[in-house]
Amino acid sequence: MRTKSQIAGINGLAGALMALSVSAPNGEPVWWLALVSLSLLAWQLNSASHWVEAAWVGWCFSAVWLAGSFWWLYIAMHSYGGLPALASALAVVLLAGSIALIYAGFCAAFALAAPKTPALRAFSFASIWMLAELARGNWFTGFGWGGVAYTQVTGPLASYASWVGAFGISAIVAWLAMCLTGLSRASNTTRIAFVLLIVLPWSTSKIQTEWTESTGRLKVALLQGNIPQNEKFVPGSGVPMALDWYGQELLKNQTSLIVTPETALPLLPQELPKNYLNNIAKRYASGEQAAMIGIPMGNLRDGYTNSVLGFKPGQAEPWRYDKHHLVPFGEVIPPMFKWFVRLMHIPLGDFKRGEPDQRSFEWQGQRLAPNICYEDLFGEEIGARFIEADQAPTILVNSSNIAWFGNTLAIDQHMNISRLRSLEFERPMIRATNTGASVIIDHHGQVTHSLERHTQGVLQGTVEGRSGITPYAWWVSRFSLWPLWAIGLVLSLGLWRFKKHKAVH
Repeated sequence: MRTKSQIAGINGLAGALMALSVSAPNGEPVWWLALVSLSLLAWQLNSASHWVEAAWVGWCFSAVWLAGSFWWLYIAMHSYGGLPALASALAVVLLAGSIALIYAGFCAAFALAAPKTPALRAFSFASIWMLAELARGNWFTGFGWGGVAYTQVTGPLASYASWVGAFGISAIVAWLAMCLTGLSRASNTTRIAFVLLIVLPWSTSKIQTEWTESTGRLKVALLQGNIPQNEKFVPGSGVPMALDWYGQELLKNQTSLIVTPETALPLLPQELPKNYLNNIAKRYASGEQAAMIGIPMGNLRDGYTNSVLGFKPGQAEPWRYDKHHLVPFGEVIPPMFKWFVRLMHIPLGDFKRGEPDQRSFEWQGQRLAPNICYEDLFGEEIGARFIEADQAPTILVNSSNIAWFGNTLAIDQHMNISRLRSLEFERPMIRATNTGASVIIDHHGQVTHSLERHTQGVLQGTVEGRSGITPYAWWVSRFSLWPLWAIGLVLSLGLWRFKKHKAVH
């Protein structure tokens, strides 16, 4: 009989391997390490003697994995928020432990519902793991950061993104992991399927059919101000620094499209120096340049939004995008948590949500669809813009500020999230950030241009827009994630009924 401490140790190690696979020290995900990690979890679940033990196995694994994936939240709370070190560390641990309860519950469900047959057991684990990832990515506003799918951006399973999206990939990894634990006892059919799922997409990646086609090229300039986060909103230092540098670059740059990071202009329009925004609007009222600028909008009466304004010739008013998926504690304060926010000195806002399906910024034959900060984590929300093929975005634009988390792996993790969105929709993603990673990602999820991080500079390059709809874009735009919920629930319940039927007979 294994003790709780032994289970915690083994699964803590497996969870640490999963955290490492999300982004190794060089910033790249390690696809095969994720498979090893999840196989260790599957092996432990197979050895669990009771659903309570399975829940403990799942919680230990997930708590370490999650804490190891987003430990950098400590920096935002302690270094920039002024929260004491111990309280900041405790907050990260409590967040990871709370989210891990979701996985604990689903691992317990696996112990109760999974048949004994190895092949069916693998399908049960795949469906239940996918449901756990779906729950984490959607419940309580959703926080799917560090999910299993993001470990596969550079691996052989990346080819499945355009079919089943991130959550579908997580189910495939779980299926492979459970198969791996019983491969020596599996049927020949299961072994062949295992090999094909790994090898086939890898070997055919050079000749696979694309779902999209080129809409031409656009020259872009991505501005990276590198404004220190502890000065960004300070009137005497960071604010004038940002207004001066971004103002100069926006007025002098001659590239077809100039994009700034999130809240690059850290003041409301009415708080900006006289004629500041008017001069920018006048600059882009004629000629062959356009700009997308991150700025907060609104007033006390109507509320505030985290927005992007678009300036181009021939429009009476600036085009506008308002962030839809707000960050808990950063842009919206959850009920009963104002006491926690008061402990920190981070400039927080009670922002309003933008509409989920806002029109794209059209420029030089391209339709540019922005997402702000971690909105690119929610592929199903980006997918809502693909319901009409002739109006679907041709280029995705991420405007972000990861300076809250210092020079950490958070930068690489966020870039890999954008890369998976590019794979799902076969669209390029351009990312303008305050401190990095400011990059251009092509429709294959490959970084083609990048700017050195934590430097002030301008990344200039060419991006190729794409039209056409991937299978994932087609179904997620119409049904959101409900097909995956339905498949996961039906398969899990069906296998549980099969297990009960076998037990009776």
